[in-house]
Amino acid sequence: MLNDPRSHGLWEKTAPEPPTTSPLDGAMSADVVIVGGGYTGLSSALHLAEAGSKVVLLEAKEIGFGGAGRNVGLINAGMWVMPNDLPGVLGPVHGERLLDLLGNAPKLVMELIDKHQIACELERNGTLHCAVGADGLKEIEDRAAQWSARGAAVTLLDAAETAKRIGSDAYTGSLLDKRAGTLQPLAYARGLAHAAVKAGVTIHTSSPVIGTERNGGRWTVKTASGEVSAEWIIVATDAYSTGPWEQVRSEQVHLPYFNFATVPLGHNLRQSILPGREGVWDTKEILSSFRMDQAGRLVFGSVGALRNTGLAVHRGWAKRALKRLFPDIGDVEFECEWYGQIGMTDNALPRFHKFAPGVVGFSGYNGRGIAPGTVFGRTLAEHILGRLPEADLPLPLTSPTEPSFRALKEIWYEAGAQVAHFADARF
Repeated sequence: MLNDPRSHGLWEKTAPEPPTTSPLDGAMSADVVIVGGGYTGLSSALHLAEAGSKVVLLEAKEIGFGGAGRNVGLINAGMWVMPNDLPGVLGPVHGERLLDLLGNAPKLVMELIDKHQIACELERNGTLHCAVGADGLKEIEDRAAQWSARGAAVTLLDAAETAKRIGSDAYTGSLLDKRAGTLQPLAYARGLAHAAVKAGVTIHTSSPVIGTERNGGRWTVKTASGEVSAEWIIVATDAYSTGPWEQVRSEQVHLPYFNFATVPLGHNLRQSILPGREGVWDTKEILSSFRMDQAGRLVFGSVGALRNTGLAVHRGWAKRALKRLFPDIGDVEFECEWYGQIGMTDNALPRFHKFAPGVVGFSGYNGRGIAPGTVFGRTLAEHILGRLPEADLPLPLTSPTEPSFRALKEIWYEAGAQVAHFADARF
């Protein structure tokens, strides 16, 4: 996007076109103005419009420009935090609410795709969280036990079954989550935008918000060339926040993440590598992930930024790591390469903020944007519609706070990933 082939890579190349939009020009009135055209903003817009609300969505760049158009495409259930740890962090009420909501979030994603016939390469065959070594195996065993105790459709697989499903003997086991799946992330975002427009939502892109003003019981949200008056504002800008809600970005430490997409693999390789088309990620601290798209391209990623010296370092590592995982793949050629930023909170959990009366938002998805963003968007719609009081929300109300040494941590993550990949510190 914006003439940068490393911003959205394969996803921009293969996604259907977004709905036709234009910058905001002039004055408008609505019930709700939504700032941000990612999963949260689009989901809340769609659910509000379907309930009869008049909605205007303002996006600073393009639909799916942030994490929604750059991520790996795994429809995960839950968060990184172990299920049994959530009540201890959030309290028993909010902890169990969040587990229930996010555990069922992939189901909502798939229901919306079916309902609105979104062409986004949906695969419903689950994901595999793969164990590296004995410590990794212990981690997924604990995770499997904790989710199973809550009735989740997860299965612990041994090394042999894992190798059969992946086409590599690199792992000591894996956790198959049958609730989950994969999709083409930018295509999903654009599909939600089409559904929202069809439901009556007005979307303006290239319309960054530069200020807000309170007038009685309503807000005026201003851009360079227009303004929208509304009773409610949903802040759905997350890790790419700028302008009036830059504090949302400041609350998160940016963790860069890249992806490389191979050229379409031959028939034999497609039959041996991920024959069930599950999405995969491992238990390493500097993790890697991979999945197959419908054309047979293997999408392989890890922590790091494809800029400056990082481009050559991470590209070289990706080729070596793929050959180590799948010896028959040979010297692969990459068709696309791209990267973005994951917003990490200090406890690896999302946040609910009320920035002012009538100004609300969820943020901080910690690399789990697809399902949480979608279900939190619906949650915001239900809250604004009066169906879900603040006391019944899945997260407690908190104020944005900047983590200690945020800038230094971001420098360290980018540099540390380069060092690790240059040294080829993987399996």
